[in-house]
Amino acid sequence: MTNGPPPDCPTPKASDSSNSPTPAATSGTRPPLLTRPLLLRFVSMVGASLSFFLLLSVVPAYAAERGGGGAAGLATGSLMLATVLGELVTPRLVGRFGYRLTLIVGLFLLGAPALVLTVSGQAAWIVAVCFVRGLGFALTIVAGGALTASLIPDQRRGEGLALVGVVSGVPSLVALPLGLWLADRVGYGPVAVTGGLAALAAIAFVLGLPDRAERAEQPLGVVRGLRTGALLRPVLVFAATATAAGIVVTFLPLAVPSASAGVIAAALFVQTAASTLTRWLAGRHGDRHGSDRLILPGLLLSAAGVLVIAPTPNPVAVVAGTAIFGAGFGITQNATLALMYTRVSAASYGTVSALWNLAYDGGMGVGAAGFGITAGLTGYPWAFTLTALLMLGAVAPALRDRRTPAGSL
Repeated sequence: MTNGPPPDCPTPKASDSSNSPTPAATSGTRPPLLTRPLLLRFVSMVGASLSFFLLLSVVPAYAAERGGGGAAGLATGSLMLATVLGELVTPRLVGRFGYRLTLIVGLFLLGAPALVLTVSGQAAWIVAVCFVRGLGFALTIVAGGALTASLIPDQRRGEGLALVGVVSGVPSLVALPLGLWLADRVGYGPVAVTGGLAALAAIAFVLGLPDRAERAEQPLGVVRGLRTGALLRPVLVFAATATAAGIVVTFLPLAVPSASAGVIAAALFVQTAASTLTRWLAGRHGDRHGSDRLILPGLLLSAAGVLVIAPTPNPVAVVAGTAIFGAGFGITQNATLALMYTRVSAASYGTVSALWNLAYDGGMGVGAAGFGITAGLTGYPWAFTLTALLMLGAVAPALRDRRTPAGSL
């Protein structure tokens, strides 16, 4: 899927590399944020989110009904494997074909296979459909994320990324439970078709977007990006918090006593609310004072929240801990992504989007897998405690990043 050798590392623009607010940000000049292209991008973003999350739980349920639990696991595993593989190659595709065409192909691969999902109940067919949709999802989040970043004024990057998080997050919160609810009432076929059409309809709005890939400058490749300390350090910090996010979402319902179902619902709601709020606040603060100052506090707050969750039989601790963790997670989400964008030229926005999403997906997957093994040996309270301590290992790259001169790649 790639052509030629890995691209060379570009020389960052001095204006893009600073960790400090730009002069425009401090002089009171505030360019408009909600432009027509960004609003069009929001529509396509909602379509992709609805398509992905509407079927995220529905497809494993359909696979399990046709082929048992093993088929359900293969379906989800195929989806996530393809997503990670797609994230690795998308920056090169963006560099070769531009944001817009890559995003259109991604939406097509995400939507079209869903239309034929229920043509067969064979496990191989379902796994193949999931694999193609995973590739499409990877293209949409990496190319789409880079395109979105190019549509946000530099002086309002943090605030804009926070708004992007809200726009993409709300459809996922609605679509995830809605998919299963609809499948129980109208069947898997109509839900699959609805999910497919949501992504395909979004293509029309992508056609109206500008294509701002800078062809004159070679983008920074993913491998080179991982070798670049100025990008790797924020990635490691965010991966540490994403690891805990996967653990909390996956194991909190199992760790809390079954009689406390209301506590679980309250805790997960509070986490999401806190994360959304602090992501917005971090964006506004970062635009004015620099995002680099927020990364270490966000990490420490996240680790503290996981530590507070540890006494899982205590409902107050669980709710308070998830609120604290959510606040820290929202800060690191916004601060790491905004900071990484400031350290590259626009030609490498696709690489930043890929690295950040790899940290998100990989961290959540590794965290859930490792925690399950640990909890089986130590019990949930000690497993949460060990998780918090391991997260503190990311303090080292966070501190080093603060001591590194601005603009250093």
